[in-house]
Amino acid sequence: MILYNVTTSLEPQIADEWVAYMLNHHMAEVVGTGCFINSQLLRLLNEEDDGITYAAQYFAVSLEQLDAYQEHFAPALREEMDRKFKGNYVSFRTTLEVVS
Repeated sequence: MILYNVTTSLEPQIADEWVAYMLNHHMAEVVGTGCFINSQLLRLLNEEDDGITYAAQYFAVSLEQLDAYQEHFAPALREEMDRKFKGNYVSFRTTLEVVS
């Protein structure tokens, strides 16, 4: 199992709108690509600056599925995120293997 983690730090004034967008639209669209079998959204509790940080996690069965997502779907979905929230967030992505 592969975990694709997208950590995003937000300006506080967009946090409620961003969370609603993630839960009601974006995450379902990512899973709807067929490249992932599940997702979850978590909020970091130990924030050190004035921002608010979330981790969106997506579970894929294989690296090939993740690669397919990144090649065929990620660019358009990232562009859509930028249209809505550009300049108010920063994201970084990590890929992990589930060991147990």
